[in-house]
Amino acid sequence: MVGPVSVMRMGVLMLKRQVESPSIDAQACSERVALIDAQITQLIDGVRLLRNWELATTDEGIARSALVQLCVTLLRPAFSLHGVQLNVAPTLEEPVRDDEPRWPHAAALRYLLLCGLNYLHDASTEDSSIRIEPEGEDAVLLRMTTNDGESRRNGMPEAAVVHRAPRRLAIDAVALQSLADDLGYEVEVREEGAVRISLTPA
Repeated sequence: MVGPVSVMRMGVLMLKRQVESPSIDAQACSERVALIDAQITQLIDGVRLLRNWELATTDEGIARSALVQLCVTLLRPAFSLHGVQLNVAPTLEEPVRDDEPRWPHAAALRYLLLCGLNYLHDASTEDSSIRIEPEGEDAVLLRMTTNDGESRRNGMPEAAVVHRAPRRLAIDAVALQSLADDLGYEVEVREEGAVRISLTPA
């Protein structure tokens, strides 16, 4: 939301100069007003998006594919900087269908999926990938792989499953499980470097 505010300030400044000039250019003023109006619309949309992160008691719910697409969009740039790629199953990259089930408490599911992805990211080595797949009708499976697509045969690094996270780990298995318990969902951390997140409240 900072971007639209900066553009609006610049637009107001330029509009002020044009209005104060001896000869007013109506066309230029109209363009500045249109620019400011467009930025106000973007700002309003940004404020509305903040509601998606409130842990509301009731909401319209979210489809599994929409949940995955949103979280991947948020994390992919940062993960790429650390050499960790996010690979999404084709079925989860398709546009949301009208008949696709919606799962309640969308904000809680967003927080949980983001936490699961960051847990694998923090436990990964360089040049790793995280595969996101549907599992059954009501779950998402996050699986760490090497760049050649093979699953990690030796399982998760020991540091990822200890009760106290090392300094390099922001999220460990205990933190992930605690979040799931607080939000009321089931999470299964598997030894082969995978996390199963149920979309159905426990």
